[in-house]
Amino acid sequence: MKKPLLILLLILVCLQAGFSQIHHNPENEFKVRGFHLDLRIQVMPMPALKNFAKKLSQSGINTLIMEWEGTYPFEKHPLIPNRYAYTKAEIVDFVKYCNTLGIDVVPLQQSFGHVEYILRHERYKELREDQKDYSQVCPLQTKQDSALFTDLYTELASTHTSRYIHIGGDETYLLGHDERCKLKVAQEGKSKLYIDYIRMLCGIVIKLGKRPILWADIAMKYPEAIKLLPKGTVLVDWNYGWNMNNFGDHQKLMESGYEIWGAPALRSHPDNYFLTQWEKHFNNIRNFVPIAKDLGYKGIIMTSWSTSGAYTPLFETDENITDLYAIRHVYPISGFNILLAAYIESIKSPKPLDIDKFIANYCKKQYGFNQHQSTEFWKAIKTATFQVMQGEVIAPAPTSIKQLLDSTIQVAETLNSLKPTQNLQEFEHYRLMTDIRIHYLRYEEIEKMVNADTFSPGKTPAILARLKALMVTGNELGQRFIALNKNYLYPAELVQENGLRNEKVRILYDRLSRKK
Repeated sequence: MKKPLLILLLILVCLQAGFSQIHHNPENEFKVRGFHLDLRIQVMPMPALKNFAKKLSQSGINTLIMEWEGTYPFEKHPLIPNRYAYTKAEIVDFVKYCNTLGIDVVPLQQSFGHVEYILRHERYKELREDQKDYSQVCPLQTKQDSALFTDLYTELASTHTSRYIHIGGDETYLLGHDERCKLKVAQEGKSKLYIDYIRMLCGIVIKLGKRPILWADIAMKYPEAIKLLPKGTVLVDWNYGWNMNNFGDHQKLMESGYEIWGAPALRSHPDNYFLTQWEKHFNNIRNFVPIAKDLGYKGIIMTSWSTSGAYTPLFETDENITDLYAIRHVYPISGFNILLAAYIESIKSPKPLDIDKFIANYCKKQYGFNQHQSTEFWKAIKTATFQVMQGEVIAPAPTSIKQLLDSTIQVAETLNSLKPTQNLQEFEHYRLMTDIRIHYLRYEEIEKMVNADTFSPGKTPAILARLKALMVTGNELGQRFIALNKNYLYPAELVQENGLRNEKVRILYDRLSRKK
C-alpha cells in the first residue's frame, strides 16, 4: 500500500473516532493563517472593519479573505454595489492598513454559483442558468461571462495587493440545468462542463498576474477534472464537521499536486439568529485543524458565514423581480470571540484543542470565572441546540417545543447567575442570544398551537395576548441588540435585523386580530 494512502486511511479512522489518536508533525505549520469575512448581509462600517483586522493581526492571522459581494464599488457595473458599498478610496486604504499589520487581503468574487446579487438585474439576465433561480451563471455563456468577470477581477486587482483572487466556485447545484448545458453534459459529461468554465475564470485571474483560489467541493465531485486546472491554483477543502470524503474521494484531492488550504467554520448551517451550535464548532476546530496540519495543507482559513447564501425572490410579475431576501441570518461576528480565540489557539498548538481546558482558561482570563463557573458556562451554551422545523424539534430523542423552551430558559438562568468581573459587554452577547432563542421558541410554541386541529376561534384572545407580549419583549430585545452591536453594523442594518427577527410574530398577530 502506498504511504499517502495509508496515511489517509489512518486519518479517516481517526476522524470517525473523534481524532483522539492524531499526532502532529511540528514541521507542518500553516504558512497561510487566515480568516474569511462574509459581508453579504452584515456590513461592518470601516472603523469596525479595521479594528477587527487589528485584532486578527494581534492574534497571528496573516490572511483575510474578503467576500465583499455588493459592498465592493464596481465602477463598470454600478448595479452590483449595494447601499452599504465602500468607496474605492476606503478599499485601498483598508488594504494598505492591513498590509501594515502583516495581513494579506484576498478578494473573494463568486463567479459561478452564489451570484444572485448580480444576476437579479436585467442587464445580466442572459447569463442566468435559470430564469427563476438566479443563483448561478450558465457556463456556456463564455463570451459574456468572460467579459463580466474580467471587468470585476480587473477592478479587484487594481485595489488589492494580494497575489491571490478567490473565484468561489462552490455549490454549483444547477450545473447542467438548462437545455444547452444538458446537451454538453450528454456529449462530454458534467465534469467537463464544470472544469471548462472554471479554467476560463482561472485564466482571467492568471492574466492579471494573480493566483486563483477555488473552493474544492465541486472539484472533488469530479476528480477526473482536477488535473485540468492551471498550475498554481489553490484548492480550499472546507469541512464543517463531516467525513473527509463528504464531497468525493479525498485521496484524489491529495494526489492532485495542487496547493491545498483547509477551512473550518465559525458560523455555518444550521446556525441562525435563534440557534448557535457552539459544541459543533468547537469540535470542528478541534478535529479538522490537526487533520489539515497532518495532511500538509499550506493554509487554514476560518470561514464565517452571515447567511447560507440561499435567497428567496419577491416577484413583481412572473418575470420581473422586486427584491431578494437572504433565507438565513446569523448573529453578528461580535458574539463569537470565544470561537475565534479557540481557532487561534488550535492553529498555534502542536496538539488538538483541549476544549474543556480551553474554555476554562478563556473564561478565567476573559470573565474572571473559577473552574465551576466555567464548567457551568460551557454546559449552558451547548444545551439543547436543536432545530425546530415545521413545528417539530429535530433531536435524537422525541422532544417537544415546550421541553426545548424549558431547557433554554434554564440556560438563560445559568448565564444570568454567572457574574463576570470583566468583559461584561462580551458576555452579554451570550445572554442576548439565549433570550432571542427563548423569544423564538415561545413563538414556535404558539404557532404550533394555532396550527393544531383542536384550535378554535374561542382561543384567539388568549393567543393574541401572548403574541402582544412577545412583540413587547421583541422590542426590548431589539434595543439590547442595537446597544451591543452599534459599533459592528450600520444603524439601518440594526433596524432591519430587528425587524426580520420579529416579522413572524407581527404577521400572525395581524392575521388573527384582523388588524386593518
